[in-house]
Amino acid sequence: MRADKLLSHLGYGSRKEVKKFLKQGALKVNGEAVKDGKAQVDTDVQEVEVFGEPVVYRDYIYLMMHKPAGLISATEDENEETVVDLLEPEDALFEPFPVGRLDKDTTGLLLLTNDGKLAHRLTSPKHKADKEYVVTLAEPLSDSAVQQLEAGVTLDDGYTTKPARIAATDAASVVFITIQEGKYHQIKRMMAAVGNRVKELERVRMGTLILDEDLNPGEYRELTEVELNQLSGEKT
Repeated sequence: MRADKLLSHLGYGSRKEVKKFLKQGALKVNGEAVKDGKAQVDTDVQEVEVFGEPVVYRDYIYLMMHKPAGLISATEDENEETVVDLLEPEDALFEPFPVGRLDKDTTGLLLLTNDGKLAHRLTSPKHKADKEYVVTLAEPLSDSAVQQLEAGVTLDDGYTTKPARIAATDAASVVFITIQEGKYHQIKRMMAAVGNRVKELERVRMGTLILDEDLNPGEYRELTEVELNQLSGEKT
């Protein structure tokens, strides 16, 4: 990576500021000052310091967020607060984006990353990654409705969903539902198709990734090495 690009990605300021820092000898590679912004730097094999501090550079970031209600799943918006607005500056620097959108009023597991390949693997229907939700309904699901959902229902636009998996909970009006698609407002529209209405919706799992119960709404953390390895090992 170019020296000036490295400093920029590490958050050391604008192009003008980075250029000034390089001239000052702020960047050292294997003990030697690098003042040419076009010089190539490899943080994997070279010892890199900026202002005397060792640099550990990485290309990707993987964040698990407990999305609260009221935020939109986007990187920016002119009128609404987004999930990216919750990130600390050192994390936002990597420019992560939400993988698979959650509606504004939907809560729960949201993965943010700048790894496009992993994002595609988790959201592409052909890879069949599960998305599991806890759904609070206006009324209990009838046996007939469960059978319809598990067979696939036709939405208001004529699209027929793939079979869902339904699991009961101790509360009659709360169920787990697992799908492998991500159509606009899909679960709300699926429940409407069987004559019911979603009151609350929370995603608790995506692929192998399970929402950390210790995360409060609005909090996030980096994925563990085990979680990332499991996600990366999803069948393609």
